[in-house]
Amino acid sequence: MYDKNKSLKIFIKTRIESIFFVLKGIYLLIKTEDSIKAQTIILFIFTLLGIYVNLTIEDWKWQLFCFALIFTAEGLNTAIEKICDFVHPNYHHKIGFIKDISAGAVGFAVLFGLIISVLIYSKYVSF
Repeated sequence: MYDKNKSLKIFIKTRIESIFFVLKGIYLLIKTEDSIKAQTIILFIFTLLGIYVNLTIEDWKWQLFCFALIFTAEGLNTAIEKICDFVHPNYHHKIGFIKDISAGAVGFAVLFGLIISVLIYSKYVSF
């Protein structure tokens, strides 16, 4: 027999467990990956800069979107590199190609993040 309350409890329990795994993943990325550490420091600097120049809500949205995109790309790049290293620990040109493409995706995120940052901050800075 189908127990609706039991299914709901299981659903809620698995969602809470999922949140734990998300937080654990964020912690592991920040703790172990130099690129994420660097991006976290840059995020902190740009947050202070945004407060200093009094960014508009719209500018905050774009800035946070850029950092979300970069952090996501960095996290996925890290996961791809870890999988590649696990599957083929020694150098292999195809693994190198996969890692280069993955790093290139991060490069796109950073490039467009920089362009958006210039567009945001150019109206707050006089040259």
